[in-house]
Amino acid sequence: MGEKLAELEYQSGFGNHFSSEAIAGALPPDQNSPLVCPYGLYAEQISGTSFTSPRKLNQRSWLYRIKPSVTHEPFKPRVPAHTKLVSEFDASNSRTNPTQLRWRPEDIPDSPTDFVDGLYTICGAGSSFLRHGFAIHMYTANKGMKDSAFCNADGDFLLVPQAGRLWIETECGRLLVSPGEIAVIPQGFRFSIDILDGKSRGYVAEIYGAHFQLPDLGPIGTHSTFNVVAWHGNYVPYKYDLQKFCPYNTVLVDHGDPSINTVLTAPTDKPGVALLDFVIFPPRWLVAEHTFRPPYYHRNCMSEFMGLIYGAYEAKADGFLPGGASLHSCMTPHGPDTTTYEATIARVNAMAPSKLTGTMAFMFESALIPRVCHWALESPFLDHDYYQCWIGLKSHFSRLGLNETNVESTEKKTGASE
Repeated sequence: MGEKLAELEYQSGFGNHFSSEAIAGALPPDQNSPLVCPYGLYAEQISGTSFTSPRKLNQRSWLYRIKPSVTHEPFKPRVPAHTKLVSEFDASNSRTNPTQLRWRPEDIPDSPTDFVDGLYTICGAGSSFLRHGFAIHMYTANKGMKDSAFCNADGDFLLVPQAGRLWIETECGRLLVSPGEIAVIPQGFRFSIDILDGKSRGYVAEIYGAHFQLPDLGPIGTHSTFNVVAWHGNYVPYKYDLQKFCPYNTVLVDHGDPSINTVLTAPTDKPGVALLDFVIFPPRWLVAEHTFRPPYYHRNCMSEFMGLIYGAYEAKADGFLPGGASLHSCMTPHGPDTTTYEATIARVNAMAPSKLTGTMAFMFESALIPRVCHWALESPFLDHDYYQCWIGLKSHFSRLGLNETNVESTEKKTGASE
């Protein structure tokens, strides 16, 4: 395995047209579907968008295969034994809950569990059949998918490992994905996941009827086991190292909107409104003057699911752990806990620039209101005391504003000197 890891090379550039050959000359030189392909291969197209989509939105790839994917036996259901995988959200399997929710990290099982059997749904909205919506899953696994593959016909998977590296074999090649990196497996691709470090845990966002793209306000930068010998196109699995993301921040006062930290977005038909945004909170300098630097208290028309890959999150001094998660649904108030707030305002006279280091938190944000699965609300890892992190917030209200207090103090000093 070590030699295989060292051999990995990646093509770069989001949304580019790529090509790859396991054997030189396997790609037809002048057309996509010749009468006879090189080496006697079969030509097969995989389409991620409708044929009539505008050129700038069209996503498809041509695969040149030893055997076409149609050569398979009838499909059989493989439902994980826990029966906690959801693609249709309704009253039978989930419910809305406006309360702030937080989960501790789930234990990685000791019994043999691969990625499929370790995948379970926390919340979501909409319907894979209606081609609109999303699901948020988590996974715990300790063995590879030996002699099996996964094909998600419902939508795209965005994988966020939190512990343990993933070795992902896809129809377009291999991806090594470590904590601090992400991978996107588009709808319809077959893939298999091996667990390199014995145990792995992480998060998965799934979107129906859309694909991830760069946000408009975003960064301002051997033969395959699936019979594929060569391919070219722009519809492919890909990975990204989150440490390469260049965060943007204010250089004087106040916060920028968190959208400046959006890595990927899946848009809706309404401009500026996302089916799902993937936002990160990486290491960065904090320099704003006269500003409450941690995230401010807010209520949002979007719903926010947060996870922590490593380190500590700046708005939660206690209780939010790597591998854990929180959910703040549409218009549910949230923000810094009591400890964070009090410690921040206590430094009002010592707000020198500081660097936030050793952390990587992220957020899945959606315009849809998520329904939370019953088992997530009944989970032993649900933090029933989460709400108490704000109960200690006290009133600092004074009928005299800060400026009035300063004026009064100055007048008293002036009078005394006269």
